[in-house]
Amino acid sequence: MIEYEQFVETKLSRIPPTGMTSIPQLSESLFPFQRDLVRWALRRGRCALFAATGLGKSRMQVEWARHVVSHTQGRVLVLAPLAVSNQTAEEAAKLGVCAQVCRDASEIDAKIVISNYERLHRFDPRSFDGVVCDESSIIKHKDSKTLRMLLDAFRDTQFKLCATATPSPNDYTELGTHAEFLGICTSQEMLAEYFCHDGGETQVWRLKGHARAEFWRWVASWGALVRAPSDLGYDDGGYALPPLHVHEHIIPADKATVQAAGLLFAAPAGDLTERRTARRASLRARVSECVARVNANSRPWVVWCDLNDESDALTAAIDGAIEVRGSMDVDDKESRIRSFLDGKSRVLVTKPSIAGFGLNLQFCSDMGFVGVTDSWEAYHQAVRRIWRFGQKQECNVHIWASEVEGSVVANLKRKEADAIKMANELSRETGAVVRDEVLGQRRSTNEYSNRALSMPAWLSRRTPDAD
Repeated sequence: MIEYEQFVETKLSRIPPTGMTSIPQLSESLFPFQRDLVRWALRRGRCALFAATGLGKSRMQVEWARHVVSHTQGRVLVLAPLAVSNQTAEEAAKLGVCAQVCRDASEIDAKIVISNYERLHRFDPRSFDGVVCDESSIIKHKDSKTLRMLLDAFRDTQFKLCATATPSPNDYTELGTHAEFLGICTSQEMLAEYFCHDGGETQVWRLKGHARAEFWRWVASWGALVRAPSDLGYDDGGYALPPLHVHEHIIPADKATVQAAGLLFAAPAGDLTERRTARRASLRARVSECVARVNANSRPWVVWCDLNDESDALTAAIDGAIEVRGSMDVDDKESRIRSFLDGKSRVLVTKPSIAGFGLNLQFCSDMGFVGVTDSWEAYHQAVRRIWRFGQKQECNVHIWASEVEGSVVANLKRKEADAIKMANELSRETGAVVRDEVLGQRRSTNEYSNRALSMPAWLSRRTPDAD
């Protein structure tokens, strides 16, 4: 009869490594934990680096690409979010690696090519032996156009690397789409293996209780979840974040605002529609207070908005502001963000959906939200553009909200607390497995020793009836 452990192994759908069997010497400019992760990624061939913001994913991607090029004698394409390409090329230069930013295939003159997801259609995926998806959370939505395009383009590519911040422990969709892109299994196969429908809601999937440990063990076999160097046994010195101060500014709702929001009195909005109506009604007051604070100093700022009307009003009133909006073409967006990065524009006004992922903005320590979405992930990623490892100053985040919108900060803090709790649970479940996979270490355990039981005297005493 097959042992239970062997049965579980057959159910894990573990995919053997498809990468290198012999790992070359890696750059000494990488930190030890980064070298460990790159070695593991080169051995795996197709894998994901779920590493926290600021742990140096760009440097690890470049080093991985350098050795894939050497191994295959081919090319590697690095896909990055808007305006992140140049920052990746700069990191490559620091490592002594030549990486070229290209807008289309006609410009290629290097082995490592960097471009944006929006420009993928300008390249022939078959001409690359490896691909890197930077900020790969872009593929989390299984029905998205980007995911389908990437799946079709790189289905047969030998080397694939995804890199994004540590996923939320209950964001199973993101894990499923990553597994599908990497060729581990389809999202549906993952769900069928480890999940069940929650009650009568067929669209809600719940991780099977008995499968939880095995599920995360399976994920850790192809995805390295690392929140800090200490997860791999290294010291976290140098990776301490500076203080983050979040300031909530509540705009009192006057009679006109309350009426415009469709309410009888200034009560907190009950649903998303009411909140958006209240947001529009208080637009002028929120913008006015934000402008006053941003114009009160000459420091660089990032100001996030949620509505186009907010963006227009902010850009017109803030000194040295430049706007980036969705209707602009890719080249114009990139040029405007570059203007902010180069210090030619003091203030960047845009939406988290446009520039909230990937950018390194440690030179800036002031941020404002004139409109906050209900997505904690979008808010968190936006904040981490400035509050990240390498930031030398204390960071200040200001949120302007109407009285009718309710306590925005309290809601965000609640979601943050939930996220931290789940991340801690995930770390406890995957820490040992990740170290095992990446470092080849196994957790030391004490062998269970059987001891003879001593039978109580009253139980061993014979009774008269026993004769």
